[in-house]
Amino acid sequence: MIDRETVLKVAHLARLELSPEEEEKFTAQLGDILDYFEQLSELDTSNVDPTTRAIDVSNITRKDELQPYPEREAILQSAPEQEGEFFKVPKILNAD
Repeated sequence: MIDRETVLKVAHLARLELSPEEEEKFTAQLGDILDYFEQLSELDTSNVDPTTRAIDVSNITRKDELQPYPEREAILQSAPEQEGEFFKVPKILNAD
């Protein structure tokens, strides 16, 4: 069971200011959550494959197609430095 001191410590670490009513409320709520996790830990999950999601979710993505920007000169003109047709950037790797 979680006590009020632990709730105050967590609130302090999270930089939260709690009213006395919130302290009492969160102590009860966090206690209930921890009790639930304790119940879950009693389940035998040895034959259950690990998953990343409880339900199947599919991501709808668009096809990645190359589409050159029509105004290349405008992009190059906005660069701080350019060298020919390319952006000039500072060297970040040394020769060693």
